Amino acid sequence: MTIDLLKIIIPSLLVFLAGYLAVERLLREESNRRRAELNANSRKITTPIRLQAYERIVLFLERISPESILVRVNQPNISSQKFQSILLSTIRSEWEHNLSQQIYLSAKAWGLVKNAKDNVVKLINSSADKVDTKAPAMVLSKEILDGLVDLESHPTSRAIKHLKKEVNEMF
Repeated sequence: MTIDLLKIIIPSLLVFLAGYLAVERLLREESNRRRAELNANSRKITTPIRLQAYERIVLFLERISPESILVRVNQPNISSQKFQSILLSTIRSEWEHNLSQQIYLSAKAWGLVKNAKDNVVKLINSSADKVDTKAPAMVLSKEILDGLVDLESHPTSRAIKHLKKEVNEMF
C-alpha cells in the first residue's frame, strides 16, 4: 500500500517540479525581456535630454570664457570695480541657470565644469586686485586678457574638451 502510494506521489511530484521550473523560467525570461524593453525606452527618452545638457554646459562654458564675457557685458563708462561685480554676477547667474544639468553629466565632467567656472572667477578677481578700483572697465578687461595669456591653459578649454569626448563616447 505504501509502495503503491509512493509510485503515485513520486511521479506526481516530479511532474509538478518540472512544471514549476518551466513556469518559473518562463516568468523570469519575461521579466528580463520587460526590463530590457523598459531600459531601451528609457534610453530613447534620456539620451536627447543628456545630449541637450551637454550642449547647454558647453554653451555655458563658452559664455563665461573671458574673451566672450568681456565683450558681451562690456560697459566702458563704469569703474573696474563695478565691472568686476557685473562679470561675477553674470557668471553666477549663468551658473545658477545651468546647475540642474549636473544630473545628466558624469561626476568627472561636472567637476571639470565647476573647476573651469572657479578658474574664470579667480582670473577676474586676481586681475581686479591688480587694477585701481576707480579705473575704467577697459583697464580691467585688458588685465584679464593679459592674465589669460599668462595661464598655462585656457580656463574653460579642458572642460569643453572632456565634454566633447564624453558625447563622442555616447554615440
